Amino acid sequence: MNQGDGKKSYAQNSSHQMAVMRKTLPIVKDIIKEMFINHLTLFEMLENFSIADLGCASGPNTLLFVSEVIDTVHKLSNQYNYKTREIMVFLNDLHKNDFNNLFNALPSFYDKLKEKHGYEFSQKCFISGVPSSFYERLLPSKSLHFVYSSYSLHWLSQVPRNLDNKGHIYVAKTCHSDVVDAYKNQFYKDFYSFLVHRSHEIIPKGRMVLTLIGRSIPDPSSNDCCCILELLAQSLLDLVSQGLIRKEDVDSFNMPVYHPYKDEVKTIIQKENSFDLEKFEIFECNWDPDDQDYGYTDKFDKKRSGRNVANCIRSITEPMMKIHFGELVLDNVFERYEKRVANHLENEKTKYINLTICLKKK
Repeated sequence: MNQGDGKKSYAQNSSHQMAVMRKTLPIVKDIIKEMFINHLTLFEMLENFSIADLGCASGPNTLLFVSEVIDTVHKLSNQYNYKTREIMVFLNDLHKNDFNNLFNALPSFYDKLKEKHGYEFSQKCFISGVPSSFYERLLPSKSLHFVYSSYSLHWLSQVPRNLDNKGHIYVAKTCHSDVVDAYKNQFYKDFYSFLVHRSHEIIPKGRMVLTLIGRSIPDPSSNDCCCILELLAQSLLDLVSQGLIRKEDVDSFNMPVYHPYKDEVKTIIQKENSFDLEKFEIFECNWDPDDQDYGYTDKFDKKRSGRNVANCIRSITEPMMKIHFGELVLDNVFERYEKRVANHLENEKTKYINLTICLKKK
């Protein structure tokens, strides 16, 4: 498992992704505007403006984000009387991402650009795919002006090695401290590597906006990050007790994900030292994207919410679980998981903690 497979996860759930995009798009637009205003000479001389969406997945929200950024650049070019430059957009994810789905959507995307901004402008927008892990180099030196990544960087390049994490599939309240350290060290290594590679690819004063799932308190076993996966582990153990899967298979299955605390992220940024931290925002969203904070009124339907969350997590984990456990048991696993999530949400309305980080290349 590597960056991308699981990431399509939360990102492919359009409701979750739209909630995140509503929070981050104003930040993205403000940063691009600031780049135009404060670097007038630089931008007058530029022949193109290059953007990368790292961990883009293949859903409709990928091109929706691209459209919003292109609209912003077009508006600013007109507002400040800049000559409309060429816009380069690089869409990155792993090789197994469905780039064909994205490419098949491009003719319609360009047609909409022509309708909105005219034929001439549409011919200056170029979109391409870059299939590779973003924990490696992707593009030439100093070729990017703006980098965006949403709901990707909490996915690790691999499961930490030599984990002894019996009965769990991620960090949990009862797991050994060595497990916590292994996950933390793997995230440190991966995020540090991500920053190093981007530091070569982004021009001086170029920007990054990164959003990932984190946690609200230093304790890595807090409910706001580990509970949703611990409930899945318990659902797997339910099938062990019924003889449908082997306990050894559960003991050897771990998720390649880490939800960092804000101070952990800040420490890595400071130590890598290629970027200035301009902004760090934290916001929450419900496990169930269709639950609009009704609280515990009669409008809250625990069965519906349990089913919605189970479907979302299944879209994340199914490729990995199918390989490890086989396809036949998955329906049984997620039937139990749906009930466990529903009972949990009836008693405690747990939320995802989202970290949005704005960086400027030194």
